[in-house]
Amino acid sequence: MTLEEMKRIKQERGYTMAQLSEYSGVPLGTLQKIFTGETAYPRYATRQAIERVLAGEETIPSGGTMPTKNEHKPAAYGDGEKQKTTHTMCVSEPANAYGVQRGKRQGEYTVADYYTLPDELRAELIDGVIYDMSAPGFVHQRIAGKMFSYVDAYIQKKGGNCIPAISPVDVRLDCDDKTMMQPDLVIVCDRNKIKRWGIMGAPEFVLEVVSNSTRKMDYTKKLQKYAEAGVKEYWIIDPEKKILMAYDFVNENMPCIYPLEGKAGLALYNGDLQIDLKEIADLIQDWPE
Repeated sequence: MTLEEMKRIKQERGYTMAQLSEYSGVPLGTLQKIFTGETAYPRYATRQAIERVLAGEETIPSGGTMPTKNEHKPAAYGDGEKQKTTHTMCVSEPANAYGVQRGKRQGEYTVADYYTLPDELRAELIDGVIYDMSAPGFVHQRIAGKMFSYVDAYIQKKGGNCIPAISPVDVRLDCDDKTMMQPDLVIVCDRNKIKRWGIMGAPEFVLEVVSNSTRKMDYTKKLQKYAEAGVKEYWIIDPEKKILMAYDFVNENMPCIYPLEGKAGLALYNGDLQIDLKEIADLIQDWPE
């Protein structure tokens, strides 16, 4: 359903933004940004929640009036799970999450709660805790983009089943309802894990580019999560320290630490996929603090 179609159906049914928010479970601020075009690419689950209401797949009280809490429950959006939501949640990674709301505490949040966050908020759900990862900086995005270009060119040349994807892409790492992550770059070789909304299960390769808001998580919590979930290889590029830490979980436990010079190969491809680390370093040095 295109934006123009959604606008037309909304107008034909006489829904206000507040009603559409109540019926769909999508936060009002997120709806406003979608319908004004400010958010051009909403999350798949968000779009599906809106479309279910506009397509008449949800039970809407007759008369076009706002339902009471007992008359209507917001449409579940996110893998068909039931949820309760009307307000935006505010999160902060340095504070290791946000305050208690609606009787839930950190560690109790689920994928359904994750899907209620505004689309413009970059966040991750790890073991029931929601973390605000902050908007990535220019250097961060340049490094992630350069890494993707290396990987994508190699895979296209060699063929095979593996597919690379760059953030933002949702990764339901543990296939449960307590964790949803957004690595900077992934390589998925089991295509059965790829869904329209994102990835269900552990990718074969994960890259994280360290930023100030994610440093602690990238080096500790995410390292543990990726190893336990079955990720075969995990790379951390730290622009501040100008190093690459490469973990090959299949063949060894200790990381290889490289200065950003020379080249390094992905263990996933037996070292044949070579990354020019000097080019990565140049992306950091080109721009002032």
